[in-house]
Amino acid sequence: MRFDVVTLFPEMLVPFASEGILRGAQDKGLLEIHLHDLRLFSPDPRGLVDDRPFGGGAGMVMRPEPFVRALEAITGEIGRRPYAVLLSAQGIRFTQEVAKDLARRGAVALLCGRYEGVDERVALLCDLELSIGDFVLAGGELAAAVVVEATARMVPGVVGRHESAATDSFYAGPVLGYPQYTRPRVFQGMEVPPVLLSGDHEKIRRWREKEAWKKTLRNRPDLVGLKTPSSPRPT
Repeated sequence: MRFDVVTLFPEMLVPFASEGILRGAQDKGLLEIHLHDLRLFSPDPRGLVDDRPFGGGAGMVMRPEPFVRALEAITGEIGRRPYAVLLSAQGIRFTQEVAKDLARRGAVALLCGRYEGVDERVALLCDLELSIGDFVLAGGELAAAVVVEATARMVPGVVGRHESAATDSFYAGPVLGYPQYTRPRVFQGMEVPPVLLSGDHEKIRRWREKEAWKKTLRNRPDLVGLKTPSSPRPT
């Protein structure tokens, strides 16, 4: 699978793309991650990519031409148009299901905005406008990192054992992952649940399913249509 990330700050993502499972997947030829400097596609000889908004308002808006030129360059390089995603707080919510869908696309271009936003015509020309949550970041780079890693995990072979990804939260539906434990068996007075030491795989499976639902109802009741807690649980 190929990712192309178009950003004003490609150097921000170089360390991210060079470590961990992403590095290993690239070494095995399962992934390609290409970073593109948006300024190189500017029609302005000074490399400017933003301008004042029509209708007035604070801040600057990113012009459409650099993004479109970047997509055209990527299309020419790989021989087909990538699935184009604009990262925006105004987009649909990024979920595990979206990650699975992106992983089937083969080639995905992630467009990172900055400033007060991106000219709406870029969103109209993209295949998807995507948000990683109900909050605002300074730019789309961190969102791109989230989308790349979550999507890459859905590509066969990227995660060492497919079961590791298949037991992730949200993978099989609106339920969080079950609690995990490792050594030591007792830590600060807290013991590993005895069922996990029993060797009875069916009992362990049932315990994990039950605990996954308990955690979902406690931390994310909205996933099953219940009211979300208004504040973190007390410490």
